[in-house]
Order: sequence, then C-alpha cells, then structure tokens
Amino acid sequence: MSLWELLLLAVGVSMDAFAVSIGKGLSARKVTVREALAVALWFGGFQALMPVIGYFLGAGFADLVEKIDHWIAFALLAMIGVNMIREALKAGDAEPADASFAFRPMLLLAVATSIDALAVGVSLAFVKADIWRSIAIIGVTTALFSVVGLLIGKKVGKRFHKDAQILGGVILIAIGLKILIEHLFF
Repeated sequence: MSLWELLLLAVGVSMDAFAVSIGKGLSARKVTVREALAVALWFGGFQALMPVIGYFLGAGFADLVEKIDHWIAFALLAMIGVNMIREALKAGDAEPADASFAFRPMLLLAVATSIDALAVGVSLAFVKADIWRSIAIIGVTTALFSVVGLLIGKKVGKRFHKDAQILGGVILIAIGLKILIEHLFF
C-alpha cells in the first residue's frame, strides 16, 4: 500500500474515534491538555493495537486464501464502511457522550471505536502491507483526529458527528473497491 492509501485508510478508521471525541467535547465542561492527551492515547493506541491483532490473525491463514484475499479485504472494508454509514444515518440526534475521562469509560469507548480496526488488520495481512508502518500511521492519525474532534465538539457542537462517520465509511468502501479492482484487473 502506498503512503496515500495508508493515510486514507487511517482517516477512514479514525472517524469513529473522531465522532466519539466530538461527543466528548460536547459534554465536557472544559477541555484540558490532560483530557486531550487521554483521548489521543486511548483512541490512537487502540486504533494501532487492533490492526496488529487482526494482522497476525489474518497472516496465519493468508496463504490458504491468497486466491480470494482481495475479495475478503473488499468485503471486510465494505461491511465496515456500510455499517459506519448506516449507524450515522440512523443515529439521529443522539445524546452527547459521557463527559467522564476516567479509565473505565475511556477503555470501553476505545475498544468500541477500534473494533473495525481489527478487521482492517486482517485486510492488511491479505494485501501484505507493512503492519508497523500501517499502525504508526493509523495510531498517529487517530490520535490527531481525536484531539481535533474533542476541540471541535467543545467549539461547534453536534454538526459534524454524522458527516465524520459517513466520510469514514465512504473512504473504507473506496479503499476496498481499489484493492478489488487492482487484483482483478492489474
């Protein structure tokens, strides 16, 4: 995968964390440097950890399914993308996320927003991407998006929540299509 593809993938998988960070910003009385760092570390860390787990799970059986790996990568990315879009469209005007930055709520949010990244890691194994480069880009991108989302949530409100999830879903579907087209036609 090229750097641009990895950056697009990173943006796509970071959209859930971005959207949740906006919610955190909406519900926070004030946003401190400590809270911004907590959001960056929790979300960026889990978005980096989950693809590694998925990658090594996928790498264990990648040779067995090499002939259909592009279909699997496409299916996983498309399902994740469609699910993100569906959730964004049905969410309506949900209540803001819990304002707490304590261990338990942050752990639950970090896991929930990074589950999709596990499947992305499996896809990365199938396309034989450099996992360490990939997770560095995904983790840093998610950390930055999370801090920006927190600040946006505090500043401008709920307006971007749905748009962020929809954009993330569209990006993941587009990357899946690109992988499929490259393997089928090139």
